[in-house]
Amino acid sequence: MRAESHLFHRIPAAPLPLATRGEGVFIYDEQGNRYLDGCSGALVANLGHGREDVARAMAEQAARLAYVHGGAFTTEPAETLARMLAELAPGDLDRVFLVSGGSEATETALKMARQYWVEQGRPEKYLVISRRLSYHGATLGALSMSGHAARRRPYRPLLADFPHIPPCYHYRCPFCQAEPDCNLRCAHALEEEIVRTGPEYVVAFIAEPVVGAAAGATTPPPGYFEAIRQICDRYDVLFIADEVMTGFGRTGRMFGIEHWAAVPDIIATGKGISAGYAPLGAVIARAEIYRTIQSGSGGFVHGFTYSGHPPSAAAGVAVLTILQEQGLVEAAARKGEYLKSGLLQLQARHPIVGEVRGKGLMLGLEFVRDRATREPFCRDLKVSERVVGAAFRRGLCVYPGSGTVDGVRGDHILVGPPLIISQPELDLLLSILDEALTDVENQVLG
Repeated sequence: MRAESHLFHRIPAAPLPLATRGEGVFIYDEQGNRYLDGCSGALVANLGHGREDVARAMAEQAARLAYVHGGAFTTEPAETLARMLAELAPGDLDRVFLVSGGSEATETALKMARQYWVEQGRPEKYLVISRRLSYHGATLGALSMSGHAARRRPYRPLLADFPHIPPCYHYRCPFCQAEPDCNLRCAHALEEEIVRTGPEYVVAFIAEPVVGAAAGATTPPPGYFEAIRQICDRYDVLFIADEVMTGFGRTGRMFGIEHWAAVPDIIATGKGISAGYAPLGAVIARAEIYRTIQSGSGGFVHGFTYSGHPPSAAAGVAVLTILQEQGLVEAAARKGEYLKSGLLQLQARHPIVGEVRGKGLMLGLEFVRDRATREPFCRDLKVSERVVGAAFRRGLCVYPGSGTVDGVRGDHILVGPPLIISQPELDLLLSILDEALTDVENQVLG
């Protein structure tokens, strides 16, 4: 019998199986049960589990040099990782600030954007605009930028009062749902908010190229981010792309924003940059932002203890090398088409699936009580949790989400297996999910 746990679990009422090892796209628990990791943990484990090549790179670096303070030394793995990221990033984004994860990355992007305008002699700029149905991280600055109501609610008194605009969400768009074509009003809402707030106060606009946890892979229409880029330029507002979930091949491009002709000023990354082998994230900024701080005060007033941690940076170098050498970004695009086709077939068989959406191996299913009216289920039914539970009991992990409709109501899941997944493993994923959806439909529609 397992000893009493002293961990502060995120959901204390839910006992968790003890994971003991991972191999490829599978995780095994202490009882020997096997789980297909259909969501890469939290869309993190892009290379799958048990990669000795990544583990070896970390161990070799830790044996040579485990830690230095970033204000006193630089290191070879940090310099190599920064160079690789600068080469991969679009446009002139070529300066890299290393952090320990996604929330640190978006928080850093916020502070970097603020200091940039201070250095420009415009200290009145301090507000960041984001979208409702967005999630940019758990730290207070990142959560202030986030628009997801349920995640914000417990901490509302602690949060900065940042503005939020309507989401880019065609399935429930308040602007063009009754029209034959998208009118990009969701993009022009940014201009309206900048004017309402006063462009002299706005530091940046932040958005996920494909929305992750908050809205289940909602994807913008053609022209959306191009319009966003033009609006930001018009009003001296920086554009921050939150690529924590979409970066490093997840959507079938190295960075999700590359699906559109819109180069951001700052990219925040995490998750897939180390594929789960080390806590790691990075902020990639335009050269002008770096030069402005360099020639101004001379220092970025920000930092973390583990910024540029050598073994973590070594993991990042190994992961990016594998992604490129094995063609996994292109593979994610191909496998994503196959997976999406299979999910659309499930939608045809299961009336609770209102929409299948996303890009590459970042796909979402939204659940509805009535497909014709798109009426959501009452949240008391916890439909997304039921689907996740039914899949888990059958040996499949998928990622739950709620608040899809308005931050509170609505259910969805994310499906995002490791980029190394094979076609037979994709077929297994679809088969298990099919059974799980049948199970839940019998509970909530019967």
